[in-house]
Amino acid sequence: MSFLIDSSIMITSQILFFGFGWLFFMRQLFKDYEVRQYVVQVIFSVTFAFSCTMFELIIFEILGVLNSSSRYFHWKMNLCVILLILVFMVPFYIGYFIVSNIRLLHKQRLLFSCLLWLTFMYFFWKLGDPFPILSPKHGILSIEQLISRVGVIGVTLMALLSGFGAVNCPYTYLSYFLRNVTDTDIVALERRLLQTMDMIISKKKRMAMTRRTMFQKGEVHNKPSGFWGMIKSVTTSAPGSENLTLIQQEVDALEELSRQLFLETADLYATKERIEYSKTFKGKYFNFLGYFFSIYCVWKIFMVKFWSQHISFILVGIIIVTSIRGLLITLTKFFYAISSSKSSNVIVLLLAQIMGMYFVSSVLLIRMSLPLEYRTIVTEVLGELQFNFYHRWFDVIFLVSALSSILFLYLAHKQAPEKHMTP
Repeated sequence: MSFLIDSSIMITSQILFFGFGWLFFMRQLFKDYEVRQYVVQVIFSVTFAFSCTMFELIIFEILGVLNSSSRYFHWKMNLCVILLILVFMVPFYIGYFIVSNIRLLHKQRLLFSCLLWLTFMYFFWKLGDPFPILSPKHGILSIEQLISRVGVIGVTLMALLSGFGAVNCPYTYLSYFLRNVTDTDIVALERRLLQTMDMIISKKKRMAMTRRTMFQKGEVHNKPSGFWGMIKSVTTSAPGSENLTLIQQEVDALEELSRQLFLETADLYATKERIEYSKTFKGKYFNFLGYFFSIYCVWKIFMVKFWSQHISFILVGIIIVTSIRGLLITLTKFFYAISSSKSSNVIVLLLAQIMGMYFVSSVLLIRMSLPLEYRTIVTEVLGELQFNFYHRWFDVIFLVSALSSILFLYLAHKQAPEKHMTP
């Protein structure tokens, strides 16, 4: 009886997670597209639902919700389904939609989709060779073989995103990094932009007048014919053609300059809005949050072991909530940046793949943060993996990502004032 009650609770939560993933797909990712593939929508929503269910089960482990046998059953089922989706279903459909967009392969798209999936499986399996991720006694078809390889990819993605986020968040929210932008700076840059646009219009008018004059003199249509005429057209040129070429080159250079000035003007307006926003109560809160993440970044880089061993239950909950929220925001921005009507299905499936691997890896890492009495079932379900390797790998990739992000943002911040100071 208790197993039925526990199962009904889990099924209800999965339905809610599935519905949220469905709404996110419809109202965020695909709101600007008419054509929607039903199977893509189902795969994305199911991946989101089972990914969130794993985090829910972690919280249930801490709080002692549900019977231990029920939690073990749902852990096992959840991992089997998410691995089936990530290793078999999503890669196959990614290959299927890629082949479907190629007309030459359209009739044999099922065959080529299987070939692409087999290629993915080959490289996916070879991925585990250079890493000490498994105990030697595991069979080739064991669940640990799949989790270990998914974990390597997911932990790498997590570390890259975490390293960049730990540096970019303080850079984004701390008022210390904001440039001092005044109305005079914006007006001066807008004046330069207007002057450049006037110069472009003036030169295009000159080009139009020159073409009109050449047309009236018959220099456009009276082209020589025959072999000697071709030689003559190459060796000689019309009186105004050289001027037209030079003016066109100047127009191209001015148009490129106008694009740069427009982007710099938009950047100044955005910076000014951030300065005004930083003076509000909410802005001061995010400024404080920026200092917190600055301390976290330094602490994570230099005191990783101490931090991992003394993490609290509250921080585990914060990590779960912020991981889901942050990943969804990142996926939305990434989708809008590179999607099109033809590639949108493939990109959504790639995002589902990244999301699933990200959450599976989160479970691998959060397991180490749980006290021994709360990680028993999680360890039994995941199997005898080399958990210490994943933490060391995360720390290395996090360090590289954080230091690279610091260098990149430092150079960007240093060059920004110089760019606006150029006359």
